[in-house]
Amino acid sequence: MRPSADSVLFDLDGTLWDTGETCAVAWNDVLRRHGIPYRRIVADDVRRVTGRPHEAAIRDAFPGLSDDQLAALTVATAEEDNRLIAEQGGVLYPGVERGLRALADRYRLFIVSNCQTGYVETFLAWSGLEPLFTDFECWGNTRQSKGANLRRVVDRNGLRAPTFVGDTPGDQSAALECGVPFLFVDYGFGACPDVALRFSSFAQLTDWLLT
Repeated sequence: MRPSADSVLFDLDGTLWDTGETCAVAWNDVLRRHGIPYRRIVADDVRRVTGRPHEAAIRDAFPGLSDDQLAALTVATAEEDNRLIAEQGGVLYPGVERGLRALADRYRLFIVSNCQTGYVETFLAWSGLEPLFTDFECWGNTRQSKGANLRRVVDRNGLRAPTFVGDTPGDQSAALECGVPFLFVDYGFGACPDVALRFSSFAQLTDWLLT
């Protein structure tokens, strides 16, 4: 697969970085501003729902709230996540920056995420890695599934031999739906027991792709 691959597409959260701590602060601020009584959100609450479309993530993170409260939180947390991450950033996993720069010399790089509109742009600006990526797509822009967005990026960029890297069963399913080889990184937020290729660090993934 490696010699014929022309591109690598990446999931974002749990694959390239972790914004759980920053988003927890953002979500608590939103709860306070909207006067919604709720227990204090911690980073693991965010990580537990990460990887789902933002609207679904908020519904899963805040069981018991009314539809009106959930609708307000969905909009407000999306905006506050982007604002606070632009200021405070997230945590790039070890080896990500160095690995992406090395991979960009051989492959075209892309991002496909279930995040809200503006989140990928925030990642690219904060990390300084925007020049390495050719294109991206997300749920917030299309309201479509990860599989549909993966196919959208593949088709509009004319990719003949793409590979998708992710950390959740949803990523694995999206790759299978599109007939794209899947590379699983097990340091993220999900578990994929039935995978052909598993990597425990971004450096290990990079080395494999460049071998």
